[in-house]
Amino acid sequence: MTDTIWLCNILSSRRLLGGKFASLLVLLILSAGSLQAQTTSPRAGSVVPPSRTAPDSVNKGKIAPQSTVALGANGWTLVRTISLRQPGAASLDRRGNLYVADDQDNIHQYGPDGQPLNVYSPPLPGHTAQLEAWNVSKIMAFYDDRQEIRLLDRFLAPITQIRLGDYFDGLVRVATLAPDDKLWLLDESDLTLRQFDPTVQRFGQSTPLDLIIGRSKPDFRFLRQYQNNLYLVDRTSGIFVFDNLGNYRKKLPFTGLSTAGFRGDELYYLTDGLLHFFQLYTLAERTQPLPKVEGSTNQILMGEQFAYLLTPTAVLVYKL
Repeated sequence: MTDTIWLCNILSSRRLLGGKFASLLVLLILSAGSLQAQTTSPRAGSVVPPSRTAPDSVNKGKIAPQSTVALGANGWTLVRTISLRQPGAASLDRRGNLYVADDQDNIHQYGPDGQPLNVYSPPLPGHTAQLEAWNVSKIMAFYDDRQEIRLLDRFLAPITQIRLGDYFDGLVRVATLAPDDKLWLLDESDLTLRQFDPTVQRFGQSTPLDLIIGRSKPDFRFLRQYQNNLYLVDRTSGIFVFDNLGNYRKKLPFTGLSTAGFRGDELYYLTDGLLHFFQLYTLAERTQPLPKVEGSTNQILMGEQFAYLLTPTAVLVYKL
C-alpha cells in the first residue's frame, strides 16, 4: 500500500522531475515489485546442464542408465554368459576363438567375446575326451570311447577320420595335435608315448614311460605341445615335460590336475579356488583370485583379451 501511495506521489510530481526521469523511475519500481512477488525457486532439474544426467532425486524415480557389463571382483569384467549344459573338453586357437564340447558331444565354436560361430555334431555318439585348436588350420577332436580322432577345419567342417585301432592294438588315453600336423598319443596299455603321422599313416618317435614313472600308478588326463615342449598331465604325480622329439626333460610337481593351459611364457592351472601361473623359463609363480560364480568352476581358459570360466551350466566370458 505504501508503495502505491509513493508511486502516486511520483506521478503527481512528474512535472517537477521531468517526464523522462519520472518514467524511468516508474519502471524500476515496477520491476522491484515483480522480483519480490516471486517466492519459489526453479526446479533443480531445469538447471542441470544438458550434457549430464540429472540426479535420481530430480528424475523422481527414473533409473539412470547403467552399463550391461557386470564388474566382478579383482578386476574381472563379465561380458557374456553362454548357457551350455555340462561343458566338457575345451580349447582356444591362435585367433582367440573358443571351442567347447557339450554334454551331447557337439563341438561349439565361439568368437573371442563369446559370439556363437559354428557347431559340429558327430555322426556317431562318442565321448569327446580332448580338443586341440592351437594349430588354427586344423582342430583335433579325440573320442576315447571309440578310439577315434577327427580332424576339422577352422569352420568345423570334417577333414579326415582316424581310427586308431586300425594301426595298433594299444589303448590311447590322451592325444594331441602338434604344430607340424603330427599326433602325439599316450598308449596306456604299455605306457608309451607315441608319435603318429596321419599323412603317411605311420608311427614315428616312441618313448617308454615305465622307467620315468617308476612304481607310481599314473592317472593321465591331458596332453599338449606348446613352444617345442610336450606336457603330459598326470593327476597323481605332476606334469611330465618332454621335448618335441619325445625325449624326457623334467617333471613339474603340480598334482591333482586334470588339465593345464598356456598363455605367453606361462603355464596356468586351477586349484583350491585360485588361478596359478608358472613362468616356464624363470620358474616364478603367482596366483590370482577368481570371481565369485554360482556353482563350481570346472575349468578356465585364458586368452589374450578374454578369459572363459566353465561351470556345470554355462561358460562365463570375462574381459581381461
